[in-house]
Amino acid sequence: MANQKHLDLLSSGKILWNKWRRGSPDVQALEPDLHGADLFRADLHGGDLHGADLSEANLQEADLREADLREADLRSANLNSANLSEANLLKARLHWADLRGANLCRTNLKEADLSKADLRGADLDQAILGKAKFDETNLSGVDLSGADLSGANLNKADVRGPVGTETRT
Repeated sequence: MANQKHLDLLSSGKILWNKWRRGSPDVQALEPDLHGADLFRADLHGGDLHGADLSEANLQEADLREADLREADLRSANLNSANLSEANLLKARLHWADLRGANLCRTNLKEADLSKADLRGADLDQAILGKAKFDETNLSGVDLSGADLSGANLNKADVRGPVGTETRT
């Protein structure tokens, strides 16, 4: 269950949230607990969610453009139709996440774990996917135009019918 103080701060707006996150070394070291939070259609554009626990959170249709989600825990999160364009998801944990129809254009997913995630119909145009794990991930109908897949693990990934397959490796 999410920490109510963290939810209250986040619902106060991203300016206050980011100010709180950058306020002191103690807060910067803190990993916000937003486990299972209902953030449906939340405006988190440019939000500092570095290291946050967003596992099982509902982020469907959320605006996460340019958000800092480095090392965030998004296991089993609902990111269906979320806008994550230009977000930083370096080393994020997205195991079992629902990313169907998500906008991941120009997103940094380097070394992210997307094992068993569902990305059907997602847009990964120009995404950075170096060393990302796609073990048993559903990538059918995914736009991989210009995506950098250098060293990515696609073991048992479902890649039927990808759109735009001019990728960089």
